[in-house]
Amino acid sequence: MSEFEAALAWCPFPNAESAKEVASTLLEEKLIACANIMPGVTSVFEWEGQCATQAEVAVLFKTSEQRLERLIARLGECHPYDTPAIVGWLCNASHPATKHWLEKVLREKTLG
Repeated sequence: MSEFEAALAWCPFPNAESAKEVASTLLEEKLIACANIMPGVTSVFEWEGQCATQAEVAVLFKTSEQRLERLIARLGECHPYDTPAIVGWLCNASHPATKHWLEKVLREKTLG
């Protein structure tokens, strides 16, 4: 088995309620160990050829390298937007205590 590595995923939501609901689902499914929900994000983006601005709630999901792809797929299934902006990346550095905590939380359920 390879060494445990941390990973993150980022995704905006239309409101705190939907962010909390999806985060709870992902936590129950052991796809994440934590979700940081950040209100008051203003997103400026292009949509259907037009510049748009929208108030959103941003969420940073903490997970493992092993779960990242499944997290991104599941997040897309649960998300209220038809085209959610979901990005994920591997962490090339993390504090040993953080890495240990993530590994402990996420190893309790293996992926099927």
